Amino acid sequence: MGPIDLGAAAERVARLAAGIDDGRLGDPTPCPEYAVREVLAHVAGLSVAFRDAALKRFGATTGTPPGASRPVLTDDWRTALPEALDELAAAWREPGAWEGDTQAGGIELPAAVMGRIALDELLIHGWDLARATGQAYGVSEEELRVSEALLTPADDDSGEGFFGPVVAVPDGAPLLDRVVGLSGRRPDWRPARVY
Repeated sequence: MGPIDLGAAAERVARLAAGIDDGRLGDPTPCPEYAVREVLAHVAGLSVAFRDAALKRFGATTGTPPGASRPVLTDDWRTALPEALDELAAAWREPGAWEGDTQAGGIELPAAVMGRIALDELLIHGWDLARATGQAYGVSEEELRVSEALLTPADDDSGEGFFGPVVAVPDGAPLLDRVVGLSGRRPDWRPARVY
């Protein structure tokens, strides 16, 4: 498993965030426990955690499980989030980022796996934000294949995916829908609010 550039995924999430009006921050998302503001805060936090994981800079940012506290969106999120996303992508381009073991979310894994999890987090939460706020969302097949491989259960009969129960999608569904289903989300989720 070689290195992957996270730049396109990070830039995509930054563009989506820039397109979110403050009036949408309380809107629901496909991530049932999180409104738009919590998804943005979660992405900001995971960007720092996975940046530090790439740099092998261990501490509170990498050792704290994601569910330890509810994510809180900071007042400076419009500048802080794009900076954190840029730093995340840059960190995974550093020599050695994909080598050895590292830690994020309190879990230790091979860095090559952790980098793929970082990409998947950006892809899935980018989809959450796009779907919740009525924005277009386009992802490359290469990125989706990385997420598909990561999220596909080892035992197809278990129904339990990497992040919880898999949502079944039709056999001929687009790859993005299949990946979203593997993440435990309904690809047909739509906000009640019309855009």
